[in-house]
Amino acid sequence: MKFDFKEIFSVTLILFSIIDILGSIPIILNLRKKVGHIYAERITLISGGLMLGYLFLGTKILQLFGVDVKSFALAGAIILLIIGFEMILGREIFKHNTHNQGKASSVVPLAFPIIAGAGTMTSLLSLKAAYEQENIIVGILVNLILIYVVLKASAWLEKKLEPGTIEVLQKVFGLILLAIAIKLFKSNI
Repeated sequence: MKFDFKEIFSVTLILFSIIDILGSIPIILNLRKKVGHIYAERITLISGGLMLGYLFLGTKILQLFGVDVKSFALAGAIILLIIGFEMILGREIFKHNTHNQGKASSVVPLAFPIIAGAGTMTSLLSLKAAYEQENIIVGILVNLILIYVVLKASAWLEKKLEPGTIEVLQKVFGLILLAIAIKLFKSNI
C-alpha cells in the first residue's frame, strides 16, 4: 500500500466539494422537518457503500444495465431539480411514506442523490484514473466522518437556527441546487 498524504488531501477536498455536505444543511433540515428524524448512521453507511461501489464497480454496473455515466448523471440531475423546486416553492413533490416513516424515508434523497449521487460517482471514476485506490478510500472515509458529524448535528442545528433563517437558507440553497442540476444537464446532454 502506498499512502500519499498529498493525494489523500486532494481526494478529500475534491469529494468534500462535490458532496457539499455543509451546503446540504438546509436540505437536511427540510427533510428532518418532514420526516422527524435523520438516521445519521444508516445514511452514512449507505452513502459509504455507494461510494465504494462506484469506485470498484461503477462503470461495470452501468454497463450491465446499458447505461452510460452521462445518462446516470442526467437522472441524478432530474432528482436534484425536483428537490430544488421543493425547497424554493415550498411544495412537497417527493411523498414520504407516512406509515413507514422510519429509516428508509430519510435515506432517499440524502444518501442518494445528495451525498452519493451522479456527481460523486463521476468524480470517483475520474479520481480512479489519477490517484491510487487506497488514497481514494481514505478520502472517502474522511468525508464519511464529516457527513456523519453534520447529519448527527442536524437536531442541534435546527434548534440553533431560527425558523426564518432556515427558510431563507432553504430558498437560497434550493436555487443553488437548481443551478447544479442545470449544470449537470448542460454538461451531460
